[in-house]
Amino acid sequence: MSYNNTALMETVNNFIFPDADFSENFSNEDFAEDFDGLQVNFPRVKIPSGGAVSFEVPGDDPESPDSVKTIEGIIVYNHGASAYWPEGAEYDDNVPPLCSSVDGKTGIGEPGGACAICALNKYGTGVDAKGNPSKGKACKNMRQLYILRSGEYLPILLSLPPTSLRPFNDFMNTAFITRRRPTWSAIVQISLKRVENGSSPYSVACFRKLENITGEQLAQVKQYADAFREQIRLMNQQRAAITESMSDSTVYDMGSGYQTIENGDHFSISGDETIDGDREELPL
Repeated sequence: MSYNNTALMETVNNFIFPDADFSENFSNEDFAEDFDGLQVNFPRVKIPSGGAVSFEVPGDDPESPDSVKTIEGIIVYNHGASAYWPEGAEYDDNVPPLCSSVDGKTGIGEPGGACAICALNKYGTGVDAKGNPSKGKACKNMRQLYILRSGEYLPILLSLPPTSLRPFNDFMNTAFITRRRPTWSAIVQISLKRVENGSSPYSVACFRKLENITGEQLAQVKQYADAFREQIRLMNQQRAAITESMSDSTVYDMGSGYQTIENGDHFSISGDETIDGDREELPL
């Protein structure tokens, strides 16, 4: 894939950063009171199905999303998420998960508890679309990315399915962790790669750092990211508390983005050998 470096520099130079007064205008207490009992929805972007290489990004007309090849912005926050559906209902979006976690750390429902030691969060516990045991996990692991685009105050939410977790992990290590920089300290570009798999191609998210943010702009973004991160944590705590107070039969995603993988459906690749992209490692 080739890149137009001139166009990339224009993207960086023309980036409109968030208002530094964000954290002063909206405290955690204001956030909790204003949205008490309400479900806050971020504009959501899906990883498309069928190997498509364009994102559908919400625009001014909810019925007509914008089609874009790339998304440029700042990842102001990201966290894990997971969900476990009853056997036989993994591919039915009308069935709520038996157990869900808004942070990928603590599951609520059945079995619930610490995700790190949960038996369903281990490879070899999964079941494929045909009901056969698979090498993957029974619990679906995801990653929620909150991406702030130029000139906007509310990030978009990109939910990464299992097929895109490894590319994101590799990017994080190379672009940020080894350089001791937080994700909000740079403008990144996200694109899509088509992966062929017989008659069932699929799309994988690809990541590229455009440029580090420095100086006054870095301080400005840090202030925004710190406030936003605390607000999302508070939201997730509230969602978890509400979910935990419900009966086991009414556990659901609380708008945390579990349905935003692929085209809204669970992901499976069929060919000579069926690969369940939700529950087993893929040959990336």
